[in-house]
Amino acid sequence: LLSQPPYNLPVIDADIIARKVVEPGTAGYQKIVSHFGPSTPDLLLPPSADIPENGPNGKGRPLNRPALGRRIFGEGKEEDRKVLNGIVHPAVRYEMYKAMLYAYLSGHWAVVLDIPLLFESGWERMCGTVMVVAVRDPDIQMQRLRVRDAHLTEEDAKNRVLSQWDVRDKAKRALARGEGAGVVVWNDGDKEQLRREVHRVMGEVRRRSPKWWAWSLLLCPPLAMTAGMYSFLRSWYVKSKWESEKMKEKAKL
Repeated sequence: LLSQPPYNLPVIDADIIARKVVEPGTAGYQKIVSHFGPSTPDLLLPPSADIPENGPNGKGRPLNRPALGRRIFGEGKEEDRKVLNGIVHPAVRYEMYKAMLYAYLSGHWAVVLDIPLLFESGWERMCGTVMVVAVRDPDIQMQRLRVRDAHLTEEDAKNRVLSQWDVRDKAKRALARGEGAGVVVWNDGDKEQLRREVHRVMGEVRRRSPKWWAWSLLLCPPLAMTAGMYSFLRSWYVKSKWESEKMKEKAKL
């Protein structure tokens, strides 16, 4: 929705980039095969008429993503997830930094970072405004996940959801950033309701970043750097405060 009128914002999709940085021939691909290959026999797609033994480009067969998902979210340990994130996240961050710089130099007043693991990866510190799209009903979340990823069994879907933070907690964390710096789009209804919710929260975001301010940041790079540093430090403070409060809550249990 945000890439279409009336917003026309560039969208940087972390999932798409995450796929690119582990394509055959990349450093990420080699590291994943080296670490998980010995314990995951079906890590690579099997040879076929379309996929030769050494892959379509001669750099190796593509990853069998469902098998890797089962290995990480079902059979694996927390350490396996850390290893995979340690391989993928740095490469994704590098590509996203490049895309953000290009969007800024192209004159866009904002850029959308579509990051499912925003809080888990610490990327909220890079965002002036965090928008969480959430559902109140966990069953709806599960249904939509299985529609999006049809290869997932019910158990696979549950393991994947349980391995991540609860989306309702993410909504609370976004709102804890303060007015305009954290907004929540509730997506329990149909597409028309979603459009209205997006329009509502984008009104909040636009009020916080009027056109004159966006042009000032574009035309004055030192001001943009100062504003970016202030936003980063503020987000870091809010993140640290939230995590400290959560640790205190756990200590009381």
